[in-house]
Amino acid sequence: MNGGGEVSNLNMERYTNPAYPATEAGRLVGLHPARVRRWVKGYRYRHASIVRRQSPVVRRTARAVISSYVSFFELIELLLIKQLLHHGISLQRVRKALSEVESIVGGGHLAQRLYFADGNDNLLMHLLSDGQWAIAAVIEELGKQIEFFDPPWEYARLWYPRGPDGHIVVNPIVSFGRPSLVGRGITTANIYDLFVAEGNNHQAVEDWWGITRSEVIAVVEFERSLEAHA
Repeated sequence: MNGGGEVSNLNMERYTNPAYPATEAGRLVGLHPARVRRWVKGYRYRHASIVRRQSPVVRRTARAVISSYVSFFELIELLLIKQLLHHGISLQRVRKALSEVESIVGGGHLAQRLYFADGNDNLLMHLLSDGQWAIAAVIEELGKQIEFFDPPWEYARLWYPRGPDGHIVVNPIVSFGRPSLVGRGITTANIYDLFVAEGNNHQAVEDWWGITRSEVIAVVEFERSLEAHA
């Protein structure tokens, strides 16, 4: 995908500042809010009468680490880590691989094109796969949902939760980063609220918002999938 535009012309704080409450981040990514908080803030636990602290999975700046809110970049990281766990990679192994990546490339967000590239170019997959490249194909497929900035920056710019042709986009600089219709800037939550208020009447929603039937259907399916994560 073409990232488009110059990074210097954008307000990058929209991408890096905490913006999504743990409950909203969890709904979007498909994680329990408590797990989101643990992954971004770390947690304390007791072992042999000693209180220890487990560090966050997501690497954060000193300013952000005290917040349980999630930035857009961290949302993409959570999505990637969740997929790794879903396909059998343990969290302990993910932590170890991320530490190795940090020592090799000097840290930085995982929301970069290089972590979603095919197997030969993907350092993280090399560290995690042990030669079993099935997981690399899964992550490469996930990367098709994400539009990245042009080189040399190549960080995530947009996320299409239903794929690039699925009508829904998460854009940090549109609708305060809430899911919206591609090219329209109308949040999916507003469209779905009207759909419910109108007794699930597709035509009423199309007429009110001036959108197509396929867009309404996409929004309804998307919002109902989020309800399952609530």
